[in-house]
Amino acid sequence: MCDTIVVGLDVGGTSTRALAVTLTGERLGTGRAGGGNPTSHGAERAAGELLAALRAALSGVDPARVRAGTIGLAGAGRLLADPAGRAAFDGAWRDAGLRCPYAVHGDALVAYASGTPSAHGTVLVAGTGAIAAQVRDLRLDRVADGHGWLLGDAGSGFWLGREAVRRLLADLDAAHDPGPLGRRVLAALLGVDRVADRPRDTVDAVVQAVTRRPPVELARLAPLVVAVAAEAEPVAARLIGEAAGHLAASVARIRPASAVDPVVLGGGLLTGDTPLAAAVRAELARRWPGASLRAAGDGAAAAAWLAARHLPRSPTRPPCTRCWCRRLPDGASQATRRPRRGVRRPMPRRKPRPGIA
Repeated sequence: MCDTIVVGLDVGGTSTRALAVTLTGERLGTGRAGGGNPTSHGAERAAGELLAALRAALSGVDPARVRAGTIGLAGAGRLLADPAGRAAFDGAWRDAGLRCPYAVHGDALVAYASGTPSAHGTVLVAGTGAIAAQVRDLRLDRVADGHGWLLGDAGSGFWLGREAVRRLLADLDAAHDPGPLGRRVLAALLGVDRVADRPRDTVDAVVQAVTRRPPVELARLAPLVVAVAAEAEPVAARLIGEAAGHLAASVARIRPASAVDPVVLGGGLLTGDTPLAAAVRAELARRWPGASLRAAGDGAAAAAWLAARHLPRSPTRPPCTRCWCRRLPDGASQATRRPRRGVRRPMPRRKPRPGIA
């Protein structure tokens, strides 16, 4: 069974990443494409990005060797409930030459599996959107937020971008000179940071620049807010504090106050050394002092691990003792760290499971 390949995809609002890996942990190919979230971009465009990432990961790989796949996707439930969206993803899967089944899991579960070997805990993801979830037996249990940019995603990249523009518009309405953050937002949206002699003209230009693009593109302003906050700019710093409060509140809605199991932080806004990541860690540590805080790892590798877990045992061949997916006892975190070659890691000193789960 060690000639078997599994495929994992980590699909977000701004990028799609794919990985083809053997059951012994050898990376055979990776692919990257644009945002593949159908809620943000529509099913057809999202399926096109999925196909581009798959083709890159499978270049030089015989698709017939791929036995299973997992797609980690924000808003997975909405895709599964949408026949047209699922048909578009099915078509992309077939166009990549794949004939094996695939599963769709929420990006929160994939992020969790990439960060800890514990079967129980909490995950908080903040990227383009935001979601918090309790995990029980490597399955999502209770979930908070993840409602999309129109109804929720408080503290997310979209939220930061939208609030930065709102602060700018409020300054312009009041005929106040924008501060450093406002100037940077103006430059990002209009190409210049100068306010017109009649501020309302600049207001109209900003509104037009935002509304003629897909709403989710406001998330592209989030790194700008984070960078300006690192310079101690007061408006950006307040936004970071508010975002951290929203994200911690989402966790509090589904995590008991006495919980000590791990919390995994995922998404581009929480896995780097940024003011928002630091603020969220500080708030979570204050609320749950006994819990370990861990950063999510490689989501595509975690998705591949989840796919490998559910491969059926062969009735005619014994399970391969070298399979990386078997030897991880409860999670994918050790498989998702990026070593110099492949994804093989020293395994924990526990008795191996009798077969692939």
